Amino acid sequence: MTPKQALVFVKKHGVVLASAKGPVPRMTEIIAGETIKASWWAHAKSRQIYAVLRSLENDPDILVCRLVGGKVSFVHRRLWPALIRAAKNFPAEHLAQQHDEHTKAGHHVGRSVKFPKWADKKTLAQARDLSEQDALAMLGAWASPR
Repeated sequence: MTPKQALVFVKKHGVVLASAKGPVPRMTEIIAGETIKASWWAHAKSRQIYAVLRSLENDPDILVCRLVGGKVSFVHRRLWPALIRAAKNFPAEHLAQQHDEHTKAGHHVGRSVKFPKWADKKTLAQARDLSEQDALAMLGAWASPR
């Protein structure tokens, strides 16, 4: 799977987990083309998996957050208005944008941008035009309050 194919997959599904098990597809298994029983780092396609995950994390149409069960999730831009409108149904920390930085000293540091500071004005306006029910329906059955 190429980075472009991965982006198309996330756009189609809207919300995809990076590697954790959950109610939405797992990107690592989509890339590998099979179920991964142990750590994906030990999989034969680990380099490809790493490269594709990094490409998604750096794509401007992908929000990386911990939306689904507090696990690293990729949310395509088409669902950002729905996510914003349905935000009260999720812990605020799960809606923060996550990204990695490499410091000048060569360290790997995780950073976050609190919700809704990562959202632009257009997306916020689109969110206001949605009902909460429609927003939850757009996100999928996994997002509906139990």
